[in-house]
Amino acid sequence: MLLRIGELAKRSGLTVRTLHHYDDIGLLVPPTRSEAGYRLYSRQDIARLHRIQALRSLGMSLAAIGNLLDRPEPPLADIVERQIGMLEAQIAQQIRLRDRLQRLHRQFADAEEPDLAEWLDTLELMTMYDRYFSRDELDRLPLYHADTDRQAEWNALVREAETLLQRGISPASTEARDLATRWMAKLERDTAGDPSLLDKLNVMHANEPGVQEQLGISSRVSEYVLKAFAESKLVIYQRYLSDEEFEYMRQRYPLCMKEWPPLMARLREQLEQGSTPEDPAVQRLGEEWLALLRRFAGDDPATHRKIRQANEQESALKDSTWMNERMKAYLEQAIAHLTST
Repeated sequence: MLLRIGELAKRSGLTVRTLHHYDDIGLLVPPTRSEAGYRLYSRQDIARLHRIQALRSLGMSLAAIGNLLDRPEPPLADIVERQIGMLEAQIAQQIRLRDRLQRLHRQFADAEEPDLAEWLDTLELMTMYDRYFSRDELDRLPLYHADTDRQAEWNALVREAETLLQRGISPASTEARDLATRWMAKLERDTAGDPSLLDKLNVMHANEPGVQEQLGISSRVSEYVLKAFAESKLVIYQRYLSDEEFEYMRQRYPLCMKEWPPLMARLREQLEQGSTPEDPAVQRLGEEWLALLRRFAGDDPATHRKIRQANEQESALKDSTWMNERMKAYLEQAIAHLTST
């Protein structure tokens, strides 16, 4: 099987520009061309690309990689083994990638031909997270280091969500709300309770079909869980609101769910930068927070007081919100200053 450059770029997670650059500097030059002159990449080329990406992950420059690969090529199993050792030695490495590489290593060591699709998926996994997260952020992202047990938990949750969808179970049902509550608790755990990591993970999931395939979480499943999570909160708010207030909020609250993570991420960033609650940037965040509240709850201050009362009294409303006590106090100070001026 031969792949054109666009196909290889899409399957490996690299850009066409990167592959062109590798060709230009003599690092990866496919000898085969189509009749129209297009580059065609073989299994041997993919093996060399794997060597390049593995050595890059070890911190080697492209020039150093070129010098190494110009010598008699080291066995691919040896390079994978070196990469596995690096992954296991550093806290900030991908456990899921390690597992894939271990499977590849076993296959190469046993002189077996790996499945091409899985091989390309591994190359994509080696590059995808780097497009959205800094190295420091990856160090702090537990989901990036998920072990086998943790991955099994997610697989079970995904299967449960898919089953509810197939059965046509409403997001407002007890089953769906319970699933969403457990889902968000694990998601908060696996993003270290950091809304900025959650926000970037959401963006990556939305933009990268490969992530959806690798994690097994389709857009349909994630939307279903988000709606069910909104319902799990609404059923509590209902006890504090009039029928009219609740109906208004029920129609709008789920639509606002996606707006919280980026707003909380910016709030946390200001807090960690040492900005005071009176800082103009923090004040603007306070204004956005109040505007979001008005969008799903209306303009009546009495309704807002009921929502605040529910938030204070109901512990379940505080769960899986990515809002710790320090952030909450910071936001309250900012809003207090905003409403007093």
